Amino acid sequence: MQAIKQLLLSRMYWLGIAAGGVALLGIALYYQHALGDEPCQVCVHVRVWVAAFTLLALVMAAVPLNRWLQLAGNVVLCVCGVGVAERAYYLYLIENGRGEGSCEFFLGYPNWFALDKWMPGVFEVRNLCGYTPEMFYGLTMAESLVLTGAGVGLLALLTAWLWVSQR
Repeated sequence: MQAIKQLLLSRMYWLGIAAGGVALLGIALYYQHALGDEPCQVCVHVRVWVAAFTLLALVMAAVPLNRWLQLAGNVVLCVCGVGVAERAYYLYLIENGRGEGSCEFFLGYPNWFALDKWMPGVFEVRNLCGYTPEMFYGLTMAESLVLTGAGVGLLALLTAWLWVSQR
């Protein structure tokens, strides 16, 4: 248990979060470019949240291991995890015919944050919502991302608590 605590309070924690984010984006891009499963608007929103926590993790791995700075970083990471889970759950509801709403063929971000124009291979909307491919253990991509986002949020809360309680 002490080894886990030491890991969560080290730079390796943030590097692991960054590696996880890169892996998630890599999987998404593999499904898009190699398998032809084009992303919908909500899928791209999830990608933005994942990119945000990946960049956050890289920055946090470089800053001092100060209690309050690390606490703030984990709070932001928790928000990103909840953002991933919320968008994925919304997509899950749509693909199962239980959600109210739909998605569109444009990202809906302002011109000063035009990710879909700057990096269209990653952030351009190319499909309508309604289907996500099956992943591991019979879970769809939406279901997997709900669990992943919730896991990231809970891990960030646990790590924040460890930083607060550390003497």
